[in-house]
Amino acid sequence: MNPDLDRLQSYPFQKLNTLLQGATPNPQLKPVSLYIGEPKHPTPPLIRQSLIDNLDGLAVYPSTLGGEGLRVAIADWLKQRYGLKQISAQNEIIPVNGSREALYAFAQTIIDRSQPQPAVVVPNPFYQIYEGAALLAGAEPQFLHNLPSINFALDYEQLSDAVWRRTQLIYVCSPGNPTGRVMDMDEWKVLFDLSDRYGFVIASDECYSEIYFDEAKPPIGALQAAQHFGRDGYPRLVVFSSLSKRSNAPGMRSGFVAGDAQILKKYLLYRTYQGCAMSPPIHAASIAAWNDEAHVVENRRLYREKFAAAMQLLGKTPGVRMPDAGFYLWIDTGRDDAQFTREFYEQFNVTVLPGSYLAREARGINPGRHFVRVALVASTAECTEAARRLAEFIAGTR
Repeated sequence: MNPDLDRLQSYPFQKLNTLLQGATPNPQLKPVSLYIGEPKHPTPPLIRQSLIDNLDGLAVYPSTLGGEGLRVAIADWLKQRYGLKQISAQNEIIPVNGSREALYAFAQTIIDRSQPQPAVVVPNPFYQIYEGAALLAGAEPQFLHNLPSINFALDYEQLSDAVWRRTQLIYVCSPGNPTGRVMDMDEWKVLFDLSDRYGFVIASDECYSEIYFDEAKPPIGALQAAQHFGRDGYPRLVVFSSLSKRSNAPGMRSGFVAGDAQILKKYLLYRTYQGCAMSPPIHAASIAAWNDEAHVVENRRLYREKFAAAMQLLGKTPGVRMPDAGFYLWIDTGRDDAQFTREFYEQFNVTVLPGSYLAREARGINPGRHFVRVALVASTAECTEAARRLAEFIAGTR
């Protein structure tokens, strides 16, 4: 067996199940589940209908590269969304079966095991796929702590020159999971300069890019930042995006990677042997999704509604802050986060996720300790009720 499998930690939701074993929730309260970032809004009818209309495609082997129609639709969306002057549908975009599959497989493409002690830099806390991808690629994860004292920004000086010299890949997530932090142009400039100096590849996870609160101020994207700084061809940069959150279609497993054409050529070779190709009906439905913005605007309206209701109840609660974007509240409980989660579940029948389960201790710090992640993905009524219970619980434990 692959010995690297023994280096993997239990997934956060497995840890949560263990934590809540034997706990009895308050039977007088209806359960509310806010621990997993799974969109609960209905998948738009235009996407569903496109799936139905293209079921004949099940009789056809799909292309690993994806059809030109989808790649063009994605290129057009990127140009419209980020003001890109140039992105090639021919060699700078590959449709993938969700960003999770791509984020994992990408490390297997990038990491050169022949080099001594290859490192992959990961924000901390983080989406757990980053760590697993690094370990199974034979690399050592190195963690950049996202701390409230610096507004959850990436402080690259936390790592030594010796670590950066071993670094072959860095994962960044903007808007961040779980913090909701959006990287600004200054942060991108520093990261690009580091990539130029040390030669590592940047994997930018942007699956939350379309969940934001001001229609006039969408989050900056990595390709947009690269263009701003004149980085033609997006050197050593690949972006990962998805329809899961944007279009409420997590079950479709549809997304794309875009960026450096030379890197994507190697990544396509890896995927050819991996056997990942998008089903033709999903392909067609994805074109419909990327070509329509009306359902995305409505999706954002629903999240704004939920956040407004929740923050009206929680806005003055210590440790609660509005994120830049995304659909998570990252709440500083001021106490043991696992104990907080279990007691909140027992007393108020609401399930949230301990922040320490999303992070790793490094250099004496677990930046998720004392935090909980609350995913505002349920209905507005459920999120409002959960916020009311959360405010009452925190007030009673401070």
